[in-house]
Amino acid sequence: MPAAGDADATGDGTQGSRARAFEALGHGLAVWSGDLKLVTFNAAFARRFAGLAGGLAPGLSQRALIEAIEGSSQLVHSVPPEADPGGPPRLGPLDGLTLIFTDSQVLRVECRAIAGGEVSSLFIDITEYWRIQRALERSRDTAAAADQSKSRFLRAANHDLRQPLASLKILIYSCLSATSEQERIEALHAMDVSASIMEDLLGALLNIGQLDAGKVAARIQTFQVATVLDRLRIQFAHLAREKGIDLRILPSKHAIESDRALLERVLSNFVGNAIRYTDIGRVLVGCRRHGKTLRIEVHDTGCGIAPAHREKIFEEFFRVGGQQSGRHSLGLGLNIARRLADVLGHRITLESTPGKGSMFALDVPLGDVWRSNVGEPEINEKIGGEFTGLCCLVLEDDHHLRDALMTLLRRWGINVEIFDAFDDIPAALKALERTPDIIITDYRLRGGVHGTEIVHQINDLLELPCPAIVVTADTSPDLIADIRRQGFPVMIKPVSPPGLRVIMHNVLFEPELVPELS
Repeated sequence: MPAAGDADATGDGTQGSRARAFEALGHGLAVWSGDLKLVTFNAAFARRFAGLAGGLAPGLSQRALIEAIEGSSQLVHSVPPEADPGGPPRLGPLDGLTLIFTDSQVLRVECRAIAGGEVSSLFIDITEYWRIQRALERSRDTAAAADQSKSRFLRAANHDLRQPLASLKILIYSCLSATSEQERIEALHAMDVSASIMEDLLGALLNIGQLDAGKVAARIQTFQVATVLDRLRIQFAHLAREKGIDLRILPSKHAIESDRALLERVLSNFVGNAIRYTDIGRVLVGCRRHGKTLRIEVHDTGCGIAPAHREKIFEEFFRVGGQQSGRHSLGLGLNIARRLADVLGHRITLESTPGKGSMFALDVPLGDVWRSNVGEPEINEKIGGEFTGLCCLVLEDDHHLRDALMTLLRRWGINVEIFDAFDDIPAALKALERTPDIIITDYRLRGGVHGTEIVHQINDLLELPCPAIVVTADTSPDLIADIRRQGFPVMIKPVSPPGLRVIMHNVLFEPELVPELS
């Protein structure tokens, strides 16, 4: 099939000029007969469609060309022109078609009628325009998503702050009508916790507003699950009591690895929904250990969830029709819960029997509380049970520091013994109610006595040597090195409760982790 450029060989200067223009267009060009059969084309057209099944032969119809293109490995897909009832009629099936190729080139076909009843089709390269258009569409979609995210944030704020706010109102009334000082103190404590919960919820909601943008990052720490369970109990006790629901939250001493604020956010959705959709019976929150994970379960005796809806309830704003009082309109809370669980990497499990109740569970990795870096308010060793029943001998002559240390140790479940004087160690040791399991001593005691000397005397008198921790405000490298050479771990004043907690655990239960004891 000769291309237009071959006409120059005839010597016709006009035809030669037209042929050169034909090739100089830079876009693929084809000419079709009145019945839309291929007559001629330029080199750009030939290069683009080289290798099509059947080839580019005279008499090839536009429809056959489209079928050959769509059947080839060159095309990703084609986009038909938008319908325009008031526009001019299309000059064949190619007219207005957009072709997207595997090499990322995008061509739009424009057909025009020419002299003699023929039709030309120009394959215009609109690749750059197409990319810009798609980028603009993505920007538009992103802006729309941001607007929707803002709306979701406002709805979520309203949804989640109502519960602690309602609890706070009830607590204020209870405080005003309290008949005893103890009742007022308890109500004020619960009010403080509710206000703290609201503060945490606001912080969590600010993060939730960023979920769509992928900007929420979990701050994984090790802490005891009891801290979250206790806050859930205070948060929901009044709501359950108002509905006549028996809310039971079983204690647990396990340590877990999670983001406490985000985890509490997920569980509060489970507990709040369980109370809201239970009319008679109870809501039970408990933990089960499964290998290296702790499954936190929320059981209720509510109306249950039909199998067809168990995935849909996690969709945003999903409602089940035909339910009274808006039952199962759980979409927002559970949607947020699932998205936060995904951020945390925790798996949600749902079991439900219509008419009998549901169980929502969250699988959380178990943690080692002794590797925790969170503050004292986050750790309750008495709940953990590791120190309960142990005896600690405290050697400290500053009464204020000694009292503060004794209070801390007793809160951890430890029995505390002290020496009032250091001049007769055998008699003082004999007067103790029980033999100490560990000693915490200040390095410099009154009368120029060193705590390390007292510990050596005590261990000489005991059948089984007692491990000790030496505390000092003296940061002299030589002094600290000397104490450690004697086999005592050292802590520098002021002593932080988390630091003391960890070193006590290591000394008592994992001495191989303490270089001074090895």
